[in-house]
Amino acid sequence: MIIITGAAGFIGSNLVRKLNDEAFYDLVLVDEFDDTGKEKNLEGKRYTRKVERRDFIPWLREHHKLVQFVFHIGARTDTAEFDQAVFDELNLNYSKDVWKTCVEFGLPLVNASSAATYGDGSMGYSDAHEVTERLSPLNPYGLSKNDFDKWALAQEHKPYFWAGLKFFNVYGPNEYHKGRMASVVFHAFNQVKESGKVKLFRSHDPGFQDGFQMRDFIYVMDVADVCMFFLNDRRHSGIYNLGTGQARAFYHLAAAVFKALQQPENIEYIDMPLDIREKYQYFTEAKMEKLRNAGFRKPFHTLEDGVLDYVVNYLEKTACH
Repeated sequence: MIIITGAAGFIGSNLVRKLNDEAFYDLVLVDEFDDTGKEKNLEGKRYTRKVERRDFIPWLREHHKLVQFVFHIGARTDTAEFDQAVFDELNLNYSKDVWKTCVEFGLPLVNASSAATYGDGSMGYSDAHEVTERLSPLNPYGLSKNDFDKWALAQEHKPYFWAGLKFFNVYGPNEYHKGRMASVVFHAFNQVKESGKVKLFRSHDPGFQDGFQMRDFIYVMDVADVCMFFLNDRRHSGIYNLGTGQARAFYHLAAAVFKALQQPENIEYIDMPLDIREKYQYFTEAKMEKLRNAGFRKPFHTLEDGVLDYVVNYLEKTACH
């Protein structure tokens, strides 16, 4: 059995699809399945059973002998949520429980961290372990992820194999339920369909012109490939960045959406909402040497190729139904 927490969510459901593609069907899906906004993500997927998030730790303790691997992808990911207690419960303490149970029963673990741990980027984007303690995330979500990373590194007893993956700006199928937190690709597609134009935030930093705030955008198919790599290669435990290593501008993303839709570029710049303006990352770019040195060789999608695949093979087909 392979366990995927957050299995009905964006990244989790794409990992389930990838596992099915690789002929893994004995899957245990963990999530809050009464969240009815996500049931479409599991349509057509093959799995053994579903377990509610609140029941998972007792279930794992009872069935651990049947488990081969744990992917702990589930988390509260709303960067506009500022109640630290929510993140302490769902991201920090729950993840500690998963970790401790994997240690107790000798189970390998991949867990989701985030590029939000890097804060304003003043400490750079290195996934070297010694940097973790010095990072200053800009919001409670990033803080919860970094708190867990620090806690994990400090543990005397670790899973015999574990990898904490710092997801950068992931985009791709099955993110429709995320609302404001869905990727800019998703929102740009819908804006073009509705109005023929894309709205991007103005820059409120004189060092960046409008639309040229930079992000490391990574296609969710590449994220699933890295997860599969660690399922099969358990030599090098630790924290790993998961981006492309190539920062791109929001303008380039919007241009790629227009091109995929074969429509002329039409971009409008709007003021950034006040609630995120002071906590905004203007540049992120993953240092990817560590993952490459661990043996992952597959090239990542370029932004243009990833957007084209997402728009033509997923968003357009969904919009037609």
